[in-house]
Parts: sequence; C-alpha cells; structure tokens
Amino acid sequence: MTLIDTHSHLYLEEFKDDIADVVQRARENDLQKILLPNIDKDSLQSMNDLCSQYSDFFLPMIGLHPTSVKEDYKEQLELVAKECKTQKYIAIGEIGIDLYWDKTFKIQQIEALKFQIELALEYDLPIVVHARDSFDEIYEVLEDYRNRNLKGVMHSFTGTEAHAKKALEFGFYLGVGGISTFKNSDVGRIIAEQPIEKLLLETDSPYLAPTPKRGKRNESSFIVHIANHLANMKGLSTEEVGHLTTQNAKDLFKI
Repeated sequence: MTLIDTHSHLYLEEFKDDIADVVQRARENDLQKILLPNIDKDSLQSMNDLCSQYSDFFLPMIGLHPTSVKEDYKEQLELVAKECKTQKYIAIGEIGIDLYWDKTFKIQQIEALKFQIELALEYDLPIVVHARDSFDEIYEVLEDYRNRNLKGVMHSFTGTEAHAKKALEFGFYLGVGGISTFKNSDVGRIIAEQPIEKLLLETDSPYLAPTPKRGKRNESSFIVHIANHLANMKGLSTEEVGHLTTQNAKDLFKI
C-alpha cells in the first residue's frame, strides 16, 4: 500500500525530541511522502531544515497562515513572495481565512488570501486552504478566480454538503483528516459521499488525531486510521483508498 500525508506540521516543537522515530513509524506505515505546510516566518526555517534532513521524504509549501495575519502581514507576504522567487515549493499554503478565534484582521486575511492566490497562479502552484467559520468568505474570493485555472485543496474539510459541492465546482480537492473519523461528527458521512477522485488524506499533525488515537499527539503514521475509516465508509479496501488518494496527491502537487 502507498500513502501520502498531504498536510502535516512535523517540524513543530512537539516533535523535536523524537522526529527520527516519528519518521521511521511513518515509513513503516507505508507513507511515501509527507507534505509540510508553512505557517509564517517563524516556522519557515524549521520546516526547511526538516526537508533538508529528509530530502527524500518531506516536501515543503510556502504561505502565511490566516491566524498569523497580524500588523506585520505585509512584511510576511513579502517574504512569501521572495521565497517563491528563490526556492522551490510544491504549493502555496497554508493560506485562507479563520474567523473562529478572532475577526480583528478579517479584511487583512482576505487581502493576504488574494495576494497568495496571485502568487499561486504566477508560479503555477496549487493552494492549500484553511477554512474555519469562513467558507462563504473564501468562496466569495474564489469566485474571482473561477476561470483562471486555480487548483487546490480545502484542507481538513469540515464543511456542509453544500460547502463540499461548491469546492468540487471550483475543481478543488477535499482534505480528509482525523475529524472525519470522530463518532459524533457528520464530516465522515459528507466526505464519504464525495468522489474518491477528489479526496486527499492528511493528518494535520500534531493536531486532531483520528480515532482510535484521539486525544494523543497526532503524527503521520496515524494516517492509516483515516484511510481505514474512509475505506469502510466508501466500501473500498484500504489499499484502494491508499492507491487512489496517493494518485490524487501526485496529480495535484505534481509529485
């Protein structure tokens, strides 16, 4: 079986003491590649260092996370633009709008999203979109790019059936993470109703570990539990889910 974790933050402090073991467990659980989304200027060095250390295994993205859009967001966006020009990344991410914690910088988050979408189009890269209490706002932005060959994924999708349908209309993929395995979540059912050709597996480590690891520090090796759950929901084998979602990831990210 082959698996790709399309969204994992293994460069964070939570893994500094045992990253070698985490990588080994990922390899033992059929992980081919792990994709690392950037957060902001403070995460960039540790992410790129990890990619250099395991250059055959990790692939980096570049972006400014919406919750990091603060007073210095223009300076941070300039860094993202510079990195696009001077380094190789597989996607612009993680970007988007997050109105769950704080709406103070809503206008700036929208501006940052548009700026980074333009970078994605300039460099022919997909975008990895973080949406929390903001699907309508994000889709309003995406409408302006409907006919410009923009590609991407709605990371850790937790929206409604209507939100899923809209994402597919834009030609986007849906990221299937640990929340889809939670017993009282409707996300798993909504995800299972979508075509397998538009689904990507992800862990979002160290956050949101899937059942039966819920409550623990998440890591990329746990993706097998997400694959198993999706397989059961869709009436497929785990091997089929692994093969198909791996191909989806390769297609979107040009791996």
